[in-house]
Amino acid sequence: MGGVNGDVVVFVGPTLPLEEARELLVADYRPPARMGSVFRAVRDGTRKIGIIDGYYERVPAVWHKEILWAMSCGVAVYGSSSMGALRAAELDVHGMVGVGEIYRWYRDGEIEDDDEVALFHAPAESGYAAASEPLVNIRATLRAAVAAEVIGRTTAADLIGLAKAMHYPDRTYPPIIGTAREIGLPPYELAALEAWLPGGRVDQKRRDAVTLLRELVRAEPGGRPQPPGFEPTWIWQDLVLAQEARDAGRGRG
Repeated sequence: MGGVNGDVVVFVGPTLPLEEARELLVADYRPPARMGSVFRAVRDGTRKIGIIDGYYERVPAVWHKEILWAMSCGVAVYGSSSMGALRAAELDVHGMVGVGEIYRWYRDGEIEDDDEVALFHAPAESGYAAASEPLVNIRATLRAAVAAEVIGRTTAADLIGLAKAMHYPDRTYPPIIGTAREIGLPPYELAALEAWLPGGRVDQKRRDAVTLLRELVRAEPGGRPQPPGFEPTWIWQDLVLAQEARDAGRGRG
């Protein structure tokens, strides 16, 4: 498509390659959201924001408060896949728009924890190459394996339990299946799963990100329900002052 549409800002990292995202939507693509990212996007004049990826461990996560403030300014905010799905499930009652299966799983209480969408990945300069498998993708993949009659529901549930018990950077299929063999899960089902995975693996985060970008293509700027009032607390004022000081240090007005 080419070009940049400053009216639309999308925060994306490991979930979807930029080249693929740009084929779907002309937008101002920025790195995964963190505290202050949405505030700055609104100050830059955007009218629509899509949050796909976001940081939450190494740096402060994007605030609920700044998303509420953005919507109070008439900016439409959408979320899917990862941090966006989390925040949308928490703020959809205030007008944030959730998109995709992972958002619905959070909204409906099928999943609850942040680590469901977490993954270990390389830095931006290396293209955010993933080194682990998000648990939401494992869930979607095992559901597909059950539907294809590759494994049974009991084995799928046991595999999810094993994956859940791992620290998120260690979640990949070989150690999950290896542990499953050690504890005696049906070997014929595990062998069938290994043979099926190369073609059957489901990347639910990517699917939801694509759905979000397509939704942003169709959506009109603004026009979303605004939160019922916005209270500029002293904590909010601290964030504003800190962001303005940071921007001044970068030479911004």
